[in-house]
Amino acid sequence: MNCTAPILLVEDSQDDVDLTLRAFRKQNVANPVVVVRDGVEALDYLHGREGSEPGALPLLVLLDINLPRLGGIEVLRRLRAHARTSLLNVVVLTSSKEDEDVVASYELRANSYIRKPVDFDQFVDVIGHLGLYWLLLNQPPPVPAQS
Repeated sequence: MNCTAPILLVEDSQDDVDLTLRAFRKQNVANPVVVVRDGVEALDYLHGREGSEPGALPLLVLLDINLPRLGGIEVLRRLRAHARTSLLNVVVLTSSKEDEDVVASYELRANSYIRKPVDFDQFVDVIGHLGLYWLLLNQPPPVPAQS
């Protein structure tokens, strides 16, 4: 496992950020977690703002659907359209139960779609499974050359 590669958490709810970080700690996930609050910040981090370098490519992107400024579906569309980010592992982690969000996410090649459990213990279990699979078992594609 690459414990130095970051996890990018794209989440606007501070409560959900806190829960996710607590769950990662409880599950001994050692990767640094970069938190951004909306879709624009996510794209700025991944592609760089005008005149700035992009952040490190994350090993995993946890993407909420309901985000301010730019929603998760549009973020996913833009990630898949750009060579630098087209192969990133993106797990949609959201409270949305809308079938159209599930379908749109998979049409845009989300790697997984997970509804956030309301119960903290269940949430910790979900994060533990995410960490085990996406950070330990899954073989990610090679990182593309910087462009």
